[in-house]
Amino acid sequence: MILNIVLMLAVIGIVGYIVYYNIKKKQSAQVEVAVSVDDKTYTIEKMIEFVKKRLDEITKINLYDIGLSEEELKRRKNKKYALKKALKGCTYGDVNDKKYVKELIFDILKNEYGVTETNISKAIPFDVPSLLTPQDKFDILIYLYKKEFGYEALTQLIKKYDLARLKYLEGETKPCYVITGQEIDDIYEKESPVLSFEDKLNVVVQRIYQHYKGYSSIDEIRDMNIDGVSGGVSGLPESFLSQVAQTDSDYLNQVTEHKVPRACDSIWIFFQGVSIRLAFLSFGTEAELKRVCQNIYKYNNPGQLSDTNGYKINEMKDGSRVVVVRPSFSETWAFFVRKFDVKRATLEQLVRLPGAEDAIELLKFLVKGARITAITGEQGSGKTTLLMGMIENIYETMNIRVQETAFELHLRKIYPTRNILTFRETDTISGQEGLDVQKKTDGSVNIIGEVATDPVASWMIQAAQVASKFTLFTHHAKTFPNLVTALRNSMLRTGVFTDEKTAEEQVVQVLNFDVHQVKDFRGRRYIERITECIPLESKNEYTFEHRNEKTLEGKFDKFFDNATRYFEKSTDKQLYTYRNILEYIDGELVITNPITTQNLKEMRNNMSEADVEEFDKFIEKHWGKQLEQQVQYSSREEEIEVKSKMKKQKEKVTSTVAATGAKKTTRKRKTQNKE
Repeated sequence: MILNIVLMLAVIGIVGYIVYYNIKKKQSAQVEVAVSVDDKTYTIEKMIEFVKKRLDEITKINLYDIGLSEEELKRRKNKKYALKKALKGCTYGDVNDKKYVKELIFDILKNEYGVTETNISKAIPFDVPSLLTPQDKFDILIYLYKKEFGYEALTQLIKKYDLARLKYLEGETKPCYVITGQEIDDIYEKESPVLSFEDKLNVVVQRIYQHYKGYSSIDEIRDMNIDGVSGGVSGLPESFLSQVAQTDSDYLNQVTEHKVPRACDSIWIFFQGVSIRLAFLSFGTEAELKRVCQNIYKYNNPGQLSDTNGYKINEMKDGSRVVVVRPSFSETWAFFVRKFDVKRATLEQLVRLPGAEDAIELLKFLVKGARITAITGEQGSGKTTLLMGMIENIYETMNIRVQETAFELHLRKIYPTRNILTFRETDTISGQEGLDVQKKTDGSVNIIGEVATDPVASWMIQAAQVASKFTLFTHHAKTFPNLVTALRNSMLRTGVFTDEKTAEEQVVQVLNFDVHQVKDFRGRRYIERITECIPLESKNEYTFEHRNEKTLEGKFDKFFDNATRYFEKSTDKQLYTYRNILEYIDGELVITNPITTQNLKEMRNNMSEADVEEFDKFIEKHWGKQLEQQVQYSSREEEIEVKSKMKKQKEKVTSTVAATGAKKTTRKRKTQNKE
């Protein structure tokens, strides 16, 4: 009996111990993972492995199995949800989620992995500058500059050391825009940064983050306030290397030794209109470049990038536009991130050349005067940014509707109280359908981010005629005749018109002005010209002089004169002319020719009284009192004519009433006399 009791107690004790051990094991979700310390323990690769495993444990643990109190369970659930959300959001370019994940990695490395002042140098040799790579030095410099200047860090670094200048590389005969590893070494030596343990750990955390959830070597660069960043756009692709290996072993050795750049060594930034190659940075491998390309476009689930669908155009969480391409559509994996700084998109900040004041006034009056205006220029010339600056001057009472390929303007960020709605193309909704929907959304102003396809160009012309008060759009035309021809051809290709002259006539009747942007080889962006389109009226130049001729020969001569005029009009009819209202001359913006009277009158009719007064002063200042009086006289003449007609109508009514009254009085008197 006693033996049985002892055995039962022993079994109960063993079972209890096993249960206690399992509960204790599950409760240790935060317990430190055993780390076998050796020479490779504190390398970046080992720490990345540990961080991945640790974060995976935190996000996948079942909190209901570890016996937490209700309050602790709720707190842990919120923390788990926040981490999951941040891990997802940081891959979309959300800087707040990125900051959250980095702080968590910082705590894990410091408190669980055991990173200290002594062993942190095994990851990056902070204490021996000669062992630091140019990328290590750049990461340290950017970290320190970011502490002081925030997202202006890269701009400050480039400007301070004049890195965005043309330079000759060793062995090269032509200058180029490039920042070399030697320049970074020299800057690091001049700065001689002194880092605390926290600074060092933050640099290591950034390196781990960019290879785990970030965008590799461009991760911090992408966040900076620059115009854009791209990768995979230079160097030798992998497919080329396999061909070279069979024919030229010496060349392959040079590539292997990194003397010849590969596609994965290609990192470029777009800085103040200039494309600069960062020769000291690299993705390291083709696989890393591919990983970045596959992750950088994923915001809002735009669909899968595949071999059959070899490109994707999308935006990121911060509003940046991203374009990704892949083989076999392109020769290598590549991406292009284009950033738009909405805070700086004002005309005063964009137009800074001598004569800028007059140019800015003219642009404002074009918008306030409801002129249909094209903004043309090559890629990267600043068309979209200038468009954002012009939109500021649209009257508050007008509703704005925007059509874009990818969201770029983000007007509601700048004007949150305005009535603005933006549409974009999707895989199932074309630009044409989007523009058709706009007609039913009570819009006053249509803004088209880029007229890039024939249907959009065709609809833009039609909408400008009937669907909205006026339209602003961008186009890649180089000259004004090219713009008219491109829009005309789009009308023909979409089948709206079949006759060239008719299509061109519709274009020139709609188009009022063209603002042409230029980017020179040094990256300067400026307005080259503002051009007015002047439609030519068709005049009846036929004569009836044949009636005065006495002989048949004379009548035939006059008839053939008219026939000749007819064929001239049919075959070589000039539908429009154009002239530059403003031009870039010798480094200065100069107002040259006056705007036509017809456009001036229509602009005045669309402006408020205060703006009309300012506009009249502008006209008098640049084109003289005579033109101002001519425009004003025309409008007063119309007013006088209307008032005169009203006066005559009133007099006519008065006389009619008086005559009717007189007739009644006469009849009344006759009736009284008879009685």
